[in-house]
Amino acid sequence: MSVSQASLAEVQAGIDGVFPRLWRYCLGLTGSRDRADDLAQAACLRAIEKADQFEPGTHLDRWMFRMTQRMWINELRKDAVRMGGGLAPVEEIDLVDEKADPETNLLGREVLNSVMELPEAQRATVILVYVEGYRYLEAAEILDIPVGTVMSRLAAARKKLVEKYQKESRWDERKERIQ
Repeated sequence: MSVSQASLAEVQAGIDGVFPRLWRYCLGLTGSRDRADDLAQAACLRAIEKADQFEPGTHLDRWMFRMTQRMWINELRKDAVRMGGGLAPVEEIDLVDEKADPETNLLGREVLNSVMELPEAQRATVILVYVEGYRYLEAAEILDIPVGTVMSRLAAARKKLVEKYQKESRWDERKERIQ
């Protein structure tokens, strides 16, 4: 079996296992279920088309995530030229964990709302590291940025989220005192 055939076989065999995580990453990038579907499907198609560029025995998931990141950046550029693009409100995404209790789903939606409000670079980094579980070095490879930039983006994202929740907490405390 040639390297090209081995690459194609490994890509085709591995796509099913990577797809749920890839789709979740696409949702984090796009903010829309429909666009996530389109991006994930396009990434799978591109992976099969470019399978000869995949090195058998390496990490298929990282290769596909990096490809997806690049495809998304290209899509954003196209949208900026065409119509400006934009994200759908998180309320329209409707990701509910059937196994969790309603409070957990509510908290999860609140956290997702906050993450989706982050700038795209921070949002993509947060999803790769905190949701998908990639190490900093792996996320840096996927995003094609230095590890220090990953750390910086995560620190900035954490700071924004902490500030947001501290403000909301103080507001809730003031409301309780008034009532």
